[in-house]
Amino acid sequence: MYVSWGARTRASATVLGAALLIAGCSSSGDGDDEKDGAGAGITQQPKASDPFWVNPAGNAAEQVVAYEKSGKKAEAEQIRKIAEQPTGEWIGVEDPEQEARGFTEAAEKADRTALLVLYNIPHRDCGQYSQGGAADGNAYRTWIDGVAKGIGDRSATVILEPDAVLHLVDGCTGEEFHEERYALLTEAVGKLKTLKNTKVYIDAGNAGWGNPDQIFEPLQRAGIDQADGFSVNVSNFYSTQESIAYGKNLSSKVGNKPFVIDTSRNGNGPYTGGNQDERWCNPPGRALGETPTTKTADPLVDAYLWVKRPGESDGECKGGPKAGEWWADYALKLAKASG
Repeated sequence: MYVSWGARTRASATVLGAALLIAGCSSSGDGDDEKDGAGAGITQQPKASDPFWVNPAGNAAEQVVAYEKSGKKAEAEQIRKIAEQPTGEWIGVEDPEQEARGFTEAAEKADRTALLVLYNIPHRDCGQYSQGGAADGNAYRTWIDGVAKGIGDRSATVILEPDAVLHLVDGCTGEEFHEERYALLTEAVGKLKTLKNTKVYIDAGNAGWGNPDQIFEPLQRAGIDQADGFSVNVSNFYSTQESIAYGKNLSSKVGNKPFVIDTSRNGNGPYTGGNQDERWCNPPGRALGETPTTKTADPLVDAYLWVKRPGESDGECKGGPKAGEWWADYALKLAKASG
């Protein structure tokens, strides 16, 4: 049975402003010892194992500062587990060129790679918590063009359209939209791969959904041959080992393409209690997973990534705020459960 993935986050104007602000003062060179941004003393991770950029002014970093100012030092140290790891920057709708430029420039100043998530496909999320997306195909093409201009020649890793292929397979997205979506995804991959230093991973489901036999042909139609690989477990909770098994099975059907795994909240695996339909939406008792790195357990796995930003809500369920909004209490529970 298909298990929905929950809602996605998007880059906010606040985070973008912070990224632009620090673009001129982030560390250069290796930068592992330099502290900057938001007053939280956030550092970049060692480049050799984790080449991705840590945003020192993200929601988690701001929460660290807030806890420290209120004397909650223990809570601040827990949230620091999130704040000091690179997480995906979800590009918004209004000015994709400026956002992509801001994040990639800040990453370049720190001698790191920006991790960007593109989530704006028309008819997104089938009317669920993260419904929306571009108004039509031409609007989406214009948006992708803006993202590409913003990235330019700077180093970026792009996770392309969580859910988009999967929702073509599971019947969630209407048949009348299928051909356009395949075309838009293929064009997006092609456009992004014209960039000098950009890697592209098309989203491809998770270990709790269906069978790779059901998705490999749609993934091919979406342009996997042009892409660097695919992503699994985005915003979900399946264990790293389950995700590796699923990814390797799928990889064998699409030319042995490598893949990346979202390990942001999979430390305790998936939630098995309560309502099956909402096990993906702010489930209790979850934990942070393996920290982002390119040193993984399998040569086909290019990286463990935190694509979903831990601590941001999946949607208005279980007392959570709207999808993508910061939820300090949930973030604190994730951090504490990770040990």
